[in-house]
Amino acid sequence: MVTLSFAAAAAFAKDEAAPAARVDVPAFSLPFSEFASPSAREWFVRRVLGDGPKLGPDIARVRKENEAVDMDRVARMRALFDVRIERKTIAGVPVQIVSPARKGDATRTLVNLHGGGFLWGSGPGALVESIPIAAESGITVVAIDYRMAPEARYPAASEDVAAVYRALLKARPAGSIGIYGCSAGAMLTAESMVWFQRHRLPAPGAIGMFCMGATMPGGDSAYLSTGASNGTPGKGFDFSAHPYFAGADFRDAGVVPASSDAVMAAFPPTLLISGTRDGGLSSVLATQSALTRNGVEARLHVWDGMWHSFMSDPEPRESREAYRVVAEFFKAHLRPASAGGKRGAISRGE
Repeated sequence: MVTLSFAAAAAFAKDEAAPAARVDVPAFSLPFSEFASPSAREWFVRRVLGDGPKLGPDIARVRKENEAVDMDRVARMRALFDVRIERKTIAGVPVQIVSPARKGDATRTLVNLHGGGFLWGSGPGALVESIPIAAESGITVVAIDYRMAPEARYPAASEDVAAVYRALLKARPAGSIGIYGCSAGAMLTAESMVWFQRHRLPAPGAIGMFCMGATMPGGDSAYLSTGASNGTPGKGFDFSAHPYFAGADFRDAGVVPASSDAVMAAFPPTLLISGTRDGGLSSVLATQSALTRNGVEARLHVWDGMWHSFMSDPEPRESREAYRVVAEFFKAHLRPASAGGKRGAISRGE
């Protein structure tokens, strides 16, 4: 049970012109959702209420702590999912190729863009998002270890994604490729669609944005869902002073894709996933609205009681359900390479 102190929320609220549409909520205890699974309850206590990695100015420490968590996740996933992992370089960008151990679907390819706030998440963090999807879908996943802050800044990650994507297009049609990411990886997925549009690259067959969308963090969930996870309502992750976006124009659709209807109208079919205790839920919902408003297929799945990046732990029933949703979505929307004229396995020379 989480005790929420919503009286403090006013301190985080933006200054608004009248009328002030604020609600003061007294502190109360919020029980865990009765609709969530027992395994989700166990992992909520362990992962969200437990003493996990903390943010801070020491990026080396943040990366080390998160890498330790992700390495443990990878070990647990390897015991559950039979995959092969190969590290290589495509177009000068380091990637990890995660393939189903048994013969899979060679006619489609998935690309993963890992989460981690544009600060951490490479290596084992990318594997956490790729292993279950490769195993569940039977499709090889190319996990891109894109450049992050503080070593790099926008649009470095978009450039890396485009470089790998352009190389993949030499062997397979765009319609056979799907791109997905969680949290910052979801934002990067959206930003990459804008980069592709501006550099005349064809859109992939489908994309997935999980636990964030094509906006910056904000909305009700930045306060409510954060409070429902750790008991302290806040504004959520603030990218306005983030080192990756230093000097970036937040009015630019390349940074905030949902700010442009024209940009969103050119998105491919999109899968959106979140949970009711995910601080990124409002971004996901706003993205779904923007896509639907502009005539783009947007499939939304929200699990009650689930927290930010809940799919990173494979044990909850809800994670397994989400893996199946992702797999079925991409299998339904990606055209087999043989139907598009180009085909070929991911070779060492790409």
